[in-house]
Amino acid sequence: MPLTLHHHHHHLLLHFLHLLLLSTTTSTLPPPSPSYPFGFSYHIDCGSPTNTTDLFNTTWLSDRYFTGGATAIVSEPLHFNHHHEKTLRFFPISSGKKNCYSLPFPTLPFPSYRFFLRTFIVYDNYDGKSHPPSFDVSVHGTVVFSWRSPWPQSVARDGAYSDLIASFPSSDTAALICFYSFATDPPVISSLEFFAVDPNSYDASSTGNSNVILVNYGRLSCGSNQWGPGFTNDVDRFGRSWQSDSDFRTRNSNKIVALSTRSDVSGADQKPNYFPAKLYQTAVTTNEENGGVLEYELSVDAKLDYLLWLHFAEIETRIRKVGERVFDVFINSENLTRIDIYKQVGSFTAFTWHHTVKNLSSSVLKVKLVGVVDAPLICGIENYALVPTDPSTVPQQVMAMKALKDSLRVPERMGWNGDPCAPTSWDAWEGVTCIMSKDKTALVISQIDLGSQGFKGFITDQISLLSDLVSLNLSSNSLVGEIPSGLGQKSLTQLDLSNNQLTGSIPDSIASSSLQLVLLNGNLLEGRVPEELYSIGVHGGAIDLSGNKGLCGVPSLSACPIFWENGGLSTPGKIAIGLSCLFVFCVLLLLVFIYIRRRRNDYDFALPHELTSLAAKRNRYQRQKSLMVLEMESQHAKGLPSPFTT
Repeated sequence: MPLTLHHHHHHLLLHFLHLLLLSTTTSTLPPPSPSYPFGFSYHIDCGSPTNTTDLFNTTWLSDRYFTGGATAIVSEPLHFNHHHEKTLRFFPISSGKKNCYSLPFPTLPFPSYRFFLRTFIVYDNYDGKSHPPSFDVSVHGTVVFSWRSPWPQSVARDGAYSDLIASFPSSDTAALICFYSFATDPPVISSLEFFAVDPNSYDASSTGNSNVILVNYGRLSCGSNQWGPGFTNDVDRFGRSWQSDSDFRTRNSNKIVALSTRSDVSGADQKPNYFPAKLYQTAVTTNEENGGVLEYELSVDAKLDYLLWLHFAEIETRIRKVGERVFDVFINSENLTRIDIYKQVGSFTAFTWHHTVKNLSSSVLKVKLVGVVDAPLICGIENYALVPTDPSTVPQQVMAMKALKDSLRVPERMGWNGDPCAPTSWDAWEGVTCIMSKDKTALVISQIDLGSQGFKGFITDQISLLSDLVSLNLSSNSLVGEIPSGLGQKSLTQLDLSNNQLTGSIPDSIASSSLQLVLLNGNLLEGRVPEELYSIGVHGGAIDLSGNKGLCGVPSLSACPIFWENGGLSTPGKIAIGLSCLFVFCVLLLLVFIYIRRRRNDYDFALPHELTSLAAKRNRYQRQKSLMVLEMESQHAKGLPSPFTT
């Protein structure tokens, strides 16, 4: 649910206005190193080209590896005490309407991560245009801060801190903090701080799931000045800073008495919230002996519910037993509880009470303490809006869209950053349309319309993961490569890939029964067109395959060579070659068989030497005898006397 400007940022900004009046509270003492219990934090100096170290020994990282955009410096750097407040990053419209910081998570041993995020945003007329920008900030795909022009003058000049607590499922690999431009205003950011906090903090059993974000609408320390990390040398393990309560007390409060102690207060700095001991070492009460009143007014957005935490500690030594200080707590005139701090925990011990406020009827939340015995006393107040998280895009489809961004080489100006669909109050990625999934738990991609964008890449195979895609138009670009075989989702009804430089054949998967419009004209496709695809035109759909010289096999196109299709052998060709090979093999087999049979019938025995020579003599004798007979016959014919005449 987006927070409207007026109820959100005017009030949220005012809460943080005083955070910038640093000159009175900044300490230059050597600090203790902040020992965050979960050992993980980012301090990002937006717009700084190098890492820096502040007065409190905190190292601030340059943001150049985390995001895009451009850098600038405030117009009056000497007006600000810290380096991370003097630099800023802005996102011109040439970077697209949506830009994000991606902060990688470490591996933590919890089923979910819980983080504290603080931003510092300042304008200070850095661009000389005297026009503070209108923009939204989202975390986890949910709008958390809304800035609208004009800003209050002091906020534009001094800047403002805003913070929240959010949980992320451990399946997430990074936190996405995104900025969305309204009109053509460039969003600005000066610093980002991000701490891992206890997964059970702030009543996590009801607020620790990923369905709600706790946005700070006031964190007050009673009876003290502004203090906390970045402002004073005091430690808060969660990175929380605490404002003075003085601007939030109403005139209905009786004469105020501020109390403070240097004694230790037990029960502070404990799991899971690690509220700092300093919070309980100051308090306010009234000088009324009985029936005194303390009243605070906090600005809120009536559309949201609020988690209110009240902090108490009995730090007056005169209260020594149960029943000596008793008071009632009213929230918006409703008497919710009666508190006797000493009865609950004794003296010099931290005690907290929290309550969820629902169904507000106005934009003011009143906290009123009314004395029953002696005067009421309070150490601190925290008020968090419970902002319901927007549904985000199905993770598999986010992966597919990022792969498509890379394969199409989508330019920066299109702002394809962060979640393609969320937050739902912003436009989805340019050229992309999203709808709610059937089970109403997430967003899915239903249309991609990116015709005539000058893309020169290819279509990634991962497009098959867009299982809810109804319409895809990538026409009139300069896309190369083949049509992915997975591009035949059951949901797809319209496909326009015309006028590109796509090659190869049309995959059978495209002939999905849902398609009603298929435009593949003006490419370099070849091979046989699947019959099911052509039948779309027969059954009332529209299909255009013209301008692909290599396509064949359906009416209006040339016939395919019998043995050749799709740039290779057709199925009949493969069968014919297979049968031919089989025939040749059979013939060879037959010849070999016959040859072996012939060899077996040709008996050839070697004769003994004697028999051989005898046969030779007999042959010679036979030859001589036949010669003699021939000679005698010829003489007889001539009439010569024969020597053998008897």
